[in-house]
Amino acid sequence: MRKKSDLPQKTCATCGRPFAWRKKWARVWDEVRHCSDRCRGAARKGGFGQKT
Repeated sequence: MRKKSDLPQKTCATCGRPFAWRKKWARVWDEVRHCSDRCRGAARKGGFGQKT
């Protein structure tokens, strides 16, 4: 078992927060840019807090 602090980390392209590697991202880790579905959706719409 690994500690979460030992896993690779990236910074979210939308919110700027760091996030750690997840097992479900093992095959696509190089392509992962956002920490969550919310950030991915916000990036498509143009950011948080904007009404469409």
